[in-house]
Order: sequence, then C-alpha cells, then structure tokens
Amino acid sequence: MSDGLANPLQQALVTIFSETPLETLEQNVDRALEAITLQLHCDGVFVLTGSLSLDHLRTRNLYLKPQFTQGQQIRVWPLARMSFFRSLVRNPKLLNLPDVNTLPPEAQAERALLRDWDVKSLLVLPPVVFGETRIALGAVNCSECCEWSEAFIQEFQHAAVMIGSAMELTRIAHDMLASENKYREVFNQLPLACALLDKQNQLMMLNKIALQTLPVQHGYDLFSMVREEEHAMLTDTLHMVREGVLGQAWCELPLKSQHHLDWLRLSFSQIYGDKDTLVMIAEDVSEKYRLADELSFHANYDALTGLPNRLHFEALLENLLHAKDDMPTCVAFIDVDQFQVINNISGHQAGDKLLCQLALRLKQLVRKGDIVARLGGDEFGILMHYCNVDSAQHIAKRICTQLATHEFIWENRCHNVSVSMGIAKFNRSASDIYAVMSHADAACRLAKDKGRNGWHLYSTKDPKMTRLYTEMMASVDIVSALALNQFELYFQSIAPLNYDESGLHLEVLLRMVQPNGNIVSPAIFLPAAERYNLAAKIDLWVIDNLLKWGSNHLAIWQQLGLVSVNLSATSLGDSEFMNWLEMRLMTEPELVDKLCIEITETAAVSQLDQATKLIEVLRPLNCQLALDDFGAGFSSFAYLKRLNVDYVKIDGQFVINLCEDGADQAIVKAICQLGQDMGFDVVAEFVESTEIGLKLKSLGVDYAQGYAINKPTPLLTLTSGLAESWLL
Repeated sequence: MSDGLANPLQQALVTIFSETPLETLEQNVDRALEAITLQLHCDGVFVLTGSLSLDHLRTRNLYLKPQFTQGQQIRVWPLARMSFFRSLVRNPKLLNLPDVNTLPPEAQAERALLRDWDVKSLLVLPPVVFGETRIALGAVNCSECCEWSEAFIQEFQHAAVMIGSAMELTRIAHDMLASENKYREVFNQLPLACALLDKQNQLMMLNKIALQTLPVQHGYDLFSMVREEEHAMLTDTLHMVREGVLGQAWCELPLKSQHHLDWLRLSFSQIYGDKDTLVMIAEDVSEKYRLADELSFHANYDALTGLPNRLHFEALLENLLHAKDDMPTCVAFIDVDQFQVINNISGHQAGDKLLCQLALRLKQLVRKGDIVARLGGDEFGILMHYCNVDSAQHIAKRICTQLATHEFIWENRCHNVSVSMGIAKFNRSASDIYAVMSHADAACRLAKDKGRNGWHLYSTKDPKMTRLYTEMMASVDIVSALALNQFELYFQSIAPLNYDESGLHLEVLLRMVQPNGNIVSPAIFLPAAERYNLAAKIDLWVIDNLLKWGSNHLAIWQQLGLVSVNLSATSLGDSEFMNWLEMRLMTEPELVDKLCIEITETAAVSQLDQATKLIEVLRPLNCQLALDDFGAGFSSFAYLKRLNVDYVKIDGQFVINLCEDGADQAIVKAICQLGQDMGFDVVAEFVESTEIGLKLKSLGVDYAQGYAINKPTPLLTLTSGLAESWLL
C-alpha cells in the first residue's frame, strides 16, 4: 500500500457526492467505497451501521475488488452478525488486525469466515455519529497481511467523516421529503379548499376540495375570481399579510363567475420564512349571505304579499322628510272594507288570498315609481312621488273604482270588495313622519265613516277632519294616561224626587288630567277610546280604582245608597274583560251590593246577548243594572222585558226643554208609566234648573241628576256618604 496519501481521495469523494441530488446520495456510497479502495490501495471497504453502541450491526455497504468476489456484487457480509466481532467493535476504539490469524480461539467462526473470503488483514475505525446516523468504516486486505499505517488510518477517518455526513444528509433529505409528502397529503385531504399563492397572486398546489369547489385551476390568477370593484379590498388584505402587519387576514368577497358558490371567505397567512408565498383557505359563506338577505327581506318586506312592510315604508318616509329635493309628494292609506266579514265567513286563508290579489292590483293601478306597502292586517300604504293633490285624487278614484269591480270568489262564494282611502300631502315641515301618517290615517277613517268605497283628502279646514284628528291624538293621550295613572274619578249626585233616602246615590265619572294640570273632558277622549278599542282598558281602570277607593273608605262606602258606574259597549262584547269583571267583583263582597252598572240603550239592544250575560253576572252578587240614554236610539221597548233592569235613565234630549215641550212631557210620562208597570225606577239626566226638577216630580220621575243638584266633583273630596235632600 502507498503511504503517499494526499487530497485526491477527498476530491474524488467531493465529486461523487456533490454531483448527485441530495435525496439519492446514498446510492453513490458504493462508488465512494470503490474510490476509497482504489485511492488507498486496499482490497475492500465496508460500512457498518447500527445503534449508538453498535449492539445491532449490519453491513450497509460493501465493496471488494472484483478478483475477490468472483464477479458477483456482494452487499451482505455475515461477519457483522458474529458474536466475537460484535464484542470487539462494541467498544468505541480502533480495531486493527494486521493478521486475522492472530484472532483468539473463541473467534474460530470469524477466522473461518475471513479465510473463506481470503481476508488477511482487517481494520475497523471507531464509530462516527452525525445526528441520527451512526456508522463504522472498515477496510480489508485480501492479497497479503499488512500493517495499517497511521497515514492510511488518518485518511480513512477523513473518508468515514465524509461518508457519514453524506449519509446523514441523505437521511435528512429523505425525512424532509417524507414529511413534505405527508403534509402534502394532509393538505390535500383537508375538508376546506386550500391553495398556495405566489407573489404574482397565482394559485399553486390546490387541494382536492379547491379543485372541486372553486372555479380555478393551478396557475389561475386569484384576482380574476372576483369582481373588479372588490380588487381593492383583496389587495389590502394581501398587503397586510405580506408586510407582516397581521399574521393572518381574511376578507369576504362575491365570486365573479356564475358558479354555484356566490360568496367566499378568503383567509391568508404567511409560510414561515417565505413571505412571498401565502397559504389561502377558501370557505363558502354563501349561506350566511343568503340568510342575511332573507332576514333583510323579512325585516323590510311583508312575507304574505311581498310588498314593503310598515318598517320599510316608514324608512322611506323618513328619508323623504330629510331629503333636499322639494318634489311634491302624497301619502295614501287604504283600508279594505268589511275585511273581517270575509275572514269570518270564508276563513283566514281566504282573507290571505284576497290580500295577495289586492296587493297585485294596487301595484298595477298606481304609477310607475309609486310604492305600495302593506302596513299590517288589511291596511295598505302608497307613497306617490312627484304627485300633487289633484293627481293623488285621480289615482284614488281609479283605485276605488277598479277595486269595486273586483270579484273575489272563494269556494263558490262571491264576496264584494271595496276599499276606503285617505290621502294627505307630504308636509316636509312636519316634526316627524308620524304626523303625516296620522293625517292619511284620519282621512281614511273619514272615508269609512262616509259609507266606505271612497276616498277623502286630508284638510286642516275640514271640521270633521279636525274632530277625528283630535280623537286620534286623544287616543295617544289615553294610552299615556293609562300607563302614568293620569285619570281621576269624579262623582255627581242623583237626588230622589219623591222620598228621602239616607244614603247618597251617585254616579262615578271620569276625567283625564294632563301633565300641566288641565282637565280633559270625557266628550273628547271617550269617543276616541271607543274608536280605537281602548274603552275596555278605561272601564277596567275605573272599576278597579273605584273598588280600591271603596276599600280604603269603607265607612263612607257603607253610608252610600248606590254607586253607579258606566260600562262601554266595547267592554260588554269583550269576553276577557267580562271574565275579569266577574272575578274582580267576587273579591269585594263588602262593596258589590252598592254597585249599579250602567249600559247605554244602544249597547244593550245591539248586544242583547252580552247584556243578558252581564245580568247573569251581576244578579248573584246583588249588583244592579241601569239603562242609560233611554229613548236616544230605539223606539221598541220589547227588550226591556228580557233585560229586567233596575233603573232607566231618560236621555237628556227629553229633559232640557221639558217645561216648554209637551211632546217631551208625554214621552217622559209614558216612560214613568212603563217603569211603574215593569218595576224599574226612572232617572232624568240634564236637570239644570229647579223648575225642571219640579216638573219631573209631577210626571212621576223617581230621581234627578244634573247641574241644578250639583256639578261633578273629585271623588277624593267626598267625606260623607249621607244624602242631602233636594226639592223635599
């Protein structure tokens, strides 16, 4: 062997390992072993690998000169599995055997194997470790025994280092490749659409879901997916991630294509160490936007007719109120006449069908650009832009005329259809939209009062409109008064004309007290209560507070002769109120025998069954019943027999002029005679003078009530329940 070793071996090894791709370096270890054999002039070189301590050895690579292999490629050498050899190399030191015959007797197997392979000399270097790679490099000489020189061993060690490092680099490359393949597979199997985005914003390495769900392919430009007006948002999102402002950023954008996906949430994040390449995750958020659109629709449109709803209609009016454009505008309210009759006869399904038909007809009958809305129930609204009062009335006439000819047939039953319509000019100086809406609503109610199937234009100079509008405002005051307890009970005495009574007979009245202390007449707020279905709430307040007063002033209550309180026609037909009344009266057994419930003649006759049920409630509790405003509405007395009332109160129109009008005297006398025959007492209202009182007494009237006796007084001022005589 030559001792003149230099760098040719290292240069040869560098050439072998540097010209080969890293992941295939190990395939050239055999070439490296051959180069070592030739350069160092030995007959063979082998590589042993195993655990850190080389407990488990195996021959990983082996090269022998061709003359010693009989032309066969040898890759496995059994020596690595023999126990004595394993014990020798287990110690991390040089194994230097110039003559294998010097092996001890216990190495007979190793000696025999080496002889079979013609090995004369053996050299095994101490193991070298690079990361997870552990190898021991060995050399053999088969031609003759030789001494392994220090120079040989030193160069051989350099070669071992290069082979070990190359093998470790190869292992790392394989691990990295395996890891990359693993993560690529994981990436490919992710249930979200994922891709890489290069610095030119082109998509790379799309996973399966991305290829299946996105209208893109590899190399596709991301910006071509979305509409041009969304490019600025996408650019800003990418910029924030690439510049490191945010580690991750996302934006939600609509797709430009007609793909089944409409909206995507695109999330971007950096790859560590590579700010030019981003990871993109695309998530379908179309359902969210569909639900948002649906919620927006339901928030602004009527689900039954598809028309704008009240909320949307009011928003349009609000925008118009603050608009700078001074275009003439009119607002109309439409109410379907007798709609409840259709619901009662043919059912609510028929009513819904009619509303849909009317919605379609209204859209056809207004001008292009006018907005028809369903405000609720059977009420519609129309916003007419660029429309003066004359044009609005022309439109109203067309609507009322056309809809009056509309035939609605449901299950072979034909219903007549008509509408009442109110029109108001949109006043831009109004404080809010509700002032304008209330004008149109008031006009619509007047159209109904005029006989339906027509329209009415709001005018501040119309006395009927003023009265109705006052009632509407009063209805708002009623709701506020009920909530803030701004009502007060008053009373007026009812004096006997023919005999003394110890206890005071009085009628409980109601007044509304405004925040400024002004007293509102019931002539204003009670009609509004009847019109706007608030009468039952007022009656409940009156009876409840009267009974509370009686409980708190029990001594005065027990002195009283009778306490009359009015009940409205609305309350009489309200089953919920009637149930409450019965339960409330039953809780006050000490008070109810002094009560007398007054109902008007009109209410009694129009709701005779309900009046009869009221009597059935009152009689077991010893309450009494009075018929108010008798003679004002009906001429037939037949219902008196069925009602069996305790008192009849003659309407004031027969009392005011009683002293001068013989006809009034005859009517009053007849009622008194009827009372004697049927067993009820007669009370005359509107007694405003002593002369009227004396005349009533002469005609046989039992009681008198009016300003001649006393004016209405707050109930809280009543300190005694004893009566004072009048005309006796």
